[in-house]
Amino acid sequence: MNKVIIFSAPSGSGKTTLVRHCLEVFSELEFSVSCTTRNPRGNEQNGIDYHFISPDEFRQKISENAFVEFEEVYTDKYYGTLKSEVERIWNTGKTVIFDVDVKGGVSLKKYFGDQALSIFIMPPSIEELERRLVSRATDDAETIRTRVEKASDEMTFKDQFDKIVVNNDLDEAKSSVEQLLKNFLSA
Repeated sequence: MNKVIIFSAPSGSGKTTLVRHCLEVFSELEFSVSCTTRNPRGNEQNGIDYHFISPDEFRQKISENAFVEFEEVYTDKYYGTLKSEVERIWNTGKTVIFDVDVKGGVSLKKYFGDQALSIFIMPPSIEELERRLVSRATDDAETIRTRVEKASDEMTFKDQFDKIVVNNDLDEAKSSVEQLLKNFLSA
């Protein structure tokens, strides 16, 4: 059976760090590169971190039914998972690993059902989440405020995921997700 692993969390919870760790530990995983209409942040590269496309291109793909799931997170800020990306990874015999926002994670779990392991990465607190967003220095103050407000809402979705990992200590979180993936991949 083709499988997928879904990581979701409020922005700044550490999900991308944990996904990168899993990709280093498990050679059978391959990262699914999502589409987005937002601008690249920091050192993000097109085709590696995201497929950066225009809102018009994104809407064209929606009309072509090219997405497994998609969402307009903010006005004209779309994110989505291409069906072709999932098929490409499965055709190499690998398991797909997703790093997606919370609503995207819920949608992916509904779409893939038992083929999916969905993991919600929880920040230790809203205050710590805000501190992390400020310290990574990739967003302005207004964007950080918006992300923190959104995080409170996103945390209400945690029970729709198979597993919840609180990222209070990164080494403990890495160990927890490694065990979850080992169990899922060997089943």
